[in-house]
Amino acid sequence: MLQKEEIGSWVSDSKKTNKIFFSELDVLLCALDRFFNIENLTNSNEDLTNKNFYDELVTARDTILRVLGILEVVIPESKKNAYWFQKFAESKFLTERRRDALRQDLYKQDTPEKALYLLYDSFINLKGVITDLIRTGNISYMGFSNIGRLVSKEIRENTFFNPFKKNLNPEFDVISNVQISDIVKTIQDRELKKNISIIYLYLFRFLRFLSFIDITTQRSVSLNSSLIILILLKSEISFFQGYIDKTVKKIKGPDMEMLLKSIAYQLSMETRRVYLQELKDIHRKKASVHFRGKIENSHGILKNLTEQSIVQLSQFYKPDITGEKIFESFVTKLEQSLRLREDIFVLHRFINILENYAGNPNDRLKIFVCLRNYMLYFESFTFRLLRHDDYEEFVLFFNELNTVKKDVILGTGFHKLLEKILHFKIYLETTLRHIGNRSELSDKSLDMERVESLIKQYM
Repeated sequence: MLQKEEIGSWVSDSKKTNKIFFSELDVLLCALDRFFNIENLTNSNEDLTNKNFYDELVTARDTILRVLGILEVVIPESKKNAYWFQKFAESKFLTERRRDALRQDLYKQDTPEKALYLLYDSFINLKGVITDLIRTGNISYMGFSNIGRLVSKEIRENTFFNPFKKNLNPEFDVISNVQISDIVKTIQDRELKKNISIIYLYLFRFLRFLSFIDITTQRSVSLNSSLIILILLKSEISFFQGYIDKTVKKIKGPDMEMLLKSIAYQLSMETRRVYLQELKDIHRKKASVHFRGKIENSHGILKNLTEQSIVQLSQFYKPDITGEKIFESFVTKLEQSLRLREDIFVLHRFINILENYAGNPNDRLKIFVCLRNYMLYFESFTFRLLRHDDYEEFVLFFNELNTVKKDVILGTGFHKLLEKILHFKIYLETTLRHIGNRSELSDKSLDMERVESLIKQYM
């Protein structure tokens, strides 16, 4: 059993060797709490009383499984064995009074070790309850909401691992980049220094959250845990925008005021892309082959947005600093614009080829298949680079072409479809002109070698 002499400082030792896992635990506990707030979900407006929250509860269950997986790693094997032995002894050998005494000692949470055991115990029980509920196949709004309250209660009442004790967690939310720290130190005005420091801390906090999104897997536990982190970021970014609005009112310099307003505007536009477009009604699309792509695109948009915001803020104080000096895998606006222009140009070329072979059913079928394969690449890697205003047009066109059957391509119905394709071709030409007008592309020509390589790859 968990005797007092057995409870030492193993949590502090575990934190040293498992810092990343404890950081992820902090993120997932935040995310679970925010997930059960209906306002944070990306569902269209609908009648909540008649909605089935089955998929949402599966997402929560999978995230709880991930939390338990982390706890299994950070709690030493000998301590887990002692925990399970105590559970067995409680049910088989101990009197009720003895069980009461043991539980009361655990509920004190006077050490991090007890708090971690209690979290482990609570989440094992929650997993069991939620798994049984999921078997019913129909989860009401009240059922979903009540589970949320239980989850939130266990998280918020944990003495040592409640992630909401402070807005920023000094254990994990730090500016580790030396160049950024040096920039903050140069700010003379104390109030401004404090505000800029907090803005930096929040931006790096977002990157910490994003680092736990796994975009390399099809495993449901990983994908659902990633989705719940994205939903957490919706709440966090909303709070951050409010903080920027308050800060702008205190700022005396017009240049800094303009910069912060620009960052706030970009946050507003890009989060609309993520939560009103990419992740809209995402729980209805979990069976779709594009589900992982939606997670990946959303991650890419938010990561790029956050890194660009950090770079813009840093360049205000240190104009010669570049994104590459701050982030190892930073992609500049120039690189993004070049990539977007080239990929859209290739899409335009495929439509031209299809038009040229429109008169021969077998040839146009081969080209159409090539076009659709290229569209899969475009959805996975290029959608995130589109402007918010262009995104909808591309999605509508791609969705329509992805539903076209083989007999339509080979039959007389193809000519009606071709009219829609050529209409979109005109839209692509307008989009290419707009991209070509971007300042960073003023003296840059198309990389025709890459264009031809992409076409060959999909032909």
